[in-house]
Parts: sequence; C-alpha cells; structure tokens
Amino acid sequence: MRKCNFSTIPESIAFMLKSFFSEFQKIRIKSVNKSNNHQKINPVNSFYQAKIRAPFAVLGIRTEEDWLTEIDYLPLNTSLKTPITSLAREVCAQLEAYLTDPRYTFDLSLHINGTAHQRRVWEKIQQIPCGQTCSYAEIATKIHSAPRAVGRACGANKIPIVIPCHRIIAKNGGLGGFMNTREGEPLEIKRWLLQHESI
Repeated sequence: MRKCNFSTIPESIAFMLKSFFSEFQKIRIKSVNKSNNHQKINPVNSFYQAKIRAPFAVLGIRTEEDWLTEIDYLPLNTSLKTPITSLAREVCAQLEAYLTDPRYTFDLSLHINGTAHQRRVWEKIQQIPCGQTCSYAEIATKIHSAPRAVGRACGANKIPIVIPCHRIIAKNGGLGGFMNTREGEPLEIKRWLLQHESI
C-alpha cells in the first residue's frame, strides 16, 4: 500500500487520516489471520472427496475431474466424510464391493503420475490376479530392473488396493515391506488384504 505524506495537509485533517489508515490496517491484518486460521483448522476435509471405513483403516479418497488420483490409509479414528462428487461415490461403492468380495474387478479411470520405471512396475502389478502374489525379484526380472527399485515403486503407489501393491511379497514368501516400511501397522494392513484374498 502507498504511504501518504501528511505534512502537506492541515493538522486536523492529517490526524483524522492517520487514525483512519491505522484502523484500516488493523482490520486488514485481522481478516488475513482469520483466513489463514480457517485453512489450518480443516485441511483434511478439503483435501479428500470422501473418507470411508474399512476393517483396517479409514480410506481417504481423492479425485480430480473424471479421475481417481489417490487413496490414503488413514487412522481408524479419522472422521468419515460423505462423498461430495458422483465419482467419489462410485469409488466408494467399488471399494466397498471389493471389501465384500475380493474378486471384484475395479472399473475406474486412474490418473497415474510417476516415472517411467514406476509406471512399468504398476502396470505389472495390475496384471496380478486376485489370490496370487509375485515377488519383487520376479517383477524386477520382467522389467529389467532391481528388487529394491521395484520396492520403492510400490511404496510410491498412490492408488493402493486398485493398484494392488500388497500382492508383491518377498522372494522367500515373507510379507516384505509395505508403505515404505517393514514393520508396524502398514504390514498389518498388507496381511489383512492378503488374507482377505485368501493368500
């Protein structure tokens, strides 16, 4: 905002103008702070188009136009959110269908952002049928990569369940990692999904 030069106008008028600009500045600052606080209070609900409960987590669903862009595993005590778009409702319906019948086939348009290597890994993962698994090493061999690189690509998958990275396991038959970790709740989610698919 341009500063006013009060030295060239009568003292009484200058005093009134100074008071006005002082009060205006206070109101402006208060308004900005209020806006910033609103963004901090409710960031999650504005981020997800729906949040539904699964036995192992709350699933946070994000869509963009006609595309599913993200599914996040959220803590079980996370507040649910009714779908706010028709696509979010459809995603919820299909996820619930999978939770009822693990052999349900998803039919959703996916917006997949990733490197060329990640996209090759995710493409191979989508070819693994329900009830079967594949090792990191096997995927690596198919795309001329390395098991660790395949594991990192699995950890970067933003649309789990639909792109079933839980079906990738260790060469020795162990669970391997999940969500970029080898312990804790993420592995319990992976174990639940595999058991749900009778693996």
